[in-house]
Amino acid sequence: SALDEVARGLGTPGGAGTSGGSQWPSRAAHKSREADLSEIYLATCVYAVYDPVTRRCTFANAGHLPPAVVEPGEAALLLDVPPGMPLGVGGEPFEEVEVELKEGSLLALYTDGLVESRDHPLDEGLEALRAALVEPERPIEDVCDHVLSTLDTRHGEDDIALLVARIQGLPADAVGDWRLPREPRSVGRARELARDRLLDWGLDDLVDTTELLVSELVTNALRYGEGETRLRLLRDRTLVCEVWDAGLVQPRRRRARDTDEGGRGLQLVGLLSVAWGSRRTPRGKIVWFELALPDGAPAAELSVEQLLSMY
Repeated sequence: SALDEVARGLGTPGGAGTSGGSQWPSRAAHKSREADLSEIYLATCVYAVYDPVTRRCTFANAGHLPPAVVEPGEAALLLDVPPGMPLGVGGEPFEEVEVELKEGSLLALYTDGLVESRDHPLDEGLEALRAALVEPERPIEDVCDHVLSTLDTRHGEDDIALLVARIQGLPADAVGDWRLPREPRSVGRARELARDRLLDWGLDDLVDTTELLVSELVTNALRYGEGETRLRLLRDRTLVCEVWDAGLVQPRRRRARDTDEGGRGLQLVGLLSVAWGSRRTPRGKIVWFELALPDGAPAAELSVEQLLSMY
């Protein structure tokens, strides 16, 4: 829905596509003001969020072709995700579909240039894609190479993109998941839970940073969020920390003034983590950050410029 608003703004004179003194204004800016016409910018999109704990994937579609899934020992199938309207049309809701994916399955996302051309109707191209997605246990690069060499990809009529991911869930001992009541003592409890779990995992070097950032996110959830707070730690190729709440307002990083006693929490998160962000859930939002797993090298010290940027 947010991308749809952006796309509609691109076609509005004075909107997102013509603001900021762009050197290349949209063609709409050259149309007669009296006609009050605007360009229409359309794009298709499929959006997927995978949860490695539940092994469930949530899809939303804006006029794009359906994702393909191939499970071990099975033929590939196209997921029944309602196509919806392309981005930029506006006025139509986007449906969500949640699908449970088996361990070791392959999920394929692609553009129509891969499966459609003048010589090959879309239905034939989709069937060819399903037939080419085989042997999901093979290395992903080999699967992609086989698809691209099997299908007619040299027609040059459209851009071609293929994204393939292997479904890998996290074992129970790689997950920490706790629910916290809406009370001030939950901040300290969250730090304690995170510290104990990291020590169990042997990630002693990450304890101090994780405690600090968990404290900041849980404090924000209690202060600005709604409903019950949930803390989840995931040990994968990185350490992922998620803080859930029922509020819909997304966090916004701001620069605190010299005299402010607070307001630097998200700056700390941005400086000390590998990556961070937020996403909506059906019942609120998740704010998350990632930390690199220790490799034996000493942790890098923050530079003077990074520290001063917080003030």
